[in-house]
Amino acid sequence: MNNSRALGYAAIISAVTIWGAWVALTRYAVIGSLTPASVTLLRVGIPALLLAPVLFRIGVWPKGKTVPFLFCILGAGVPFLLIIGNGMRYAPTADVGPMVPGTMPLIVALLSVILFKEKLGWMRALGFALCAAGVLTIVGRSVLTSSGDTSFGHLLLITAAFCWACYTVAFRHVGVSAIEMAALVSFWSALAILPFGIPPLIEAWSKGAHADIVVQAIIQGLGSGLIALVLYNIGIARLGASRAAAFVALVPALATVIAIPLLKEIPDLASIIGVVATGAGVLLASGVLNEFLSKKPAP
Repeated sequence: MNNSRALGYAAIISAVTIWGAWVALTRYAVIGSLTPASVTLLRVGIPALLLAPVLFRIGVWPKGKTVPFLFCILGAGVPFLLIIGNGMRYAPTADVGPMVPGTMPLIVALLSVILFKEKLGWMRALGFALCAAGVLTIVGRSVLTSSGDTSFGHLLLITAAFCWACYTVAFRHVGVSAIEMAALVSFWSALAILPFGIPPLIEAWSKGAHADIVVQAIIQGLGSGLIALVLYNIGIARLGASRAAAFVALVPALATVIAIPLLKEIPDLASIIGVVATGAGVLLASGVLNEFLSKKPAP
């Protein structure tokens, strides 16, 4: 494995670790003292301020790349964050992982095959099939036993997965670096959400939710909104869209484990099957096993 791929894997693993904590802590916030809009403002507002010098250097819009950049805003900006934030209000944490990170790699693979004629190979295809099986387990349980609210939450989560998949595929076609993309998406997202996020944030602060706001500022603005996004962008650049997206399916297990002590949410059998299936699928879909089992790097 060359140094470029090693750096890509290290970046992706670090990003998904942060996102595992982000899933659990975001649900903790949106079912508690904060609204999805206020959480979204913390997520994009802090990176927008910290990365302002980058915008002074490159400008606020990538010239000649409007269409792919709009897909990046859709997939990593306000639309994605509001959709997943509201989905978390209705679906338990153990469902969020398989429904978003578990579905997103499937969509990326489909887009990559159709649009860019990418070859997956049988092992990666089997991995994506396992991810699909995990998602279908969660959906099946929802249809058979859950309330309408939970099913609505699942629909929002799958929509969020589609948005994130669009970002994953579009990023490399904008032609900017990982930090530059984080700055651009954060800037435009902050402008869009500011009038809707400020009032509930002020209200929560006035009601004494100081600790919640500080924790969310750290995990949303610094961790997920800046550090993890940059690391993920590095992973896409070094490993490719499908392989990088597959690693995101590791998030379910991390989020589920964190939610047990934080939210007292004990996963049921369907959730456990979903987490295990998507976790196993990522090992195959990422192409990592191919690299270690073959003398030549996986394509």
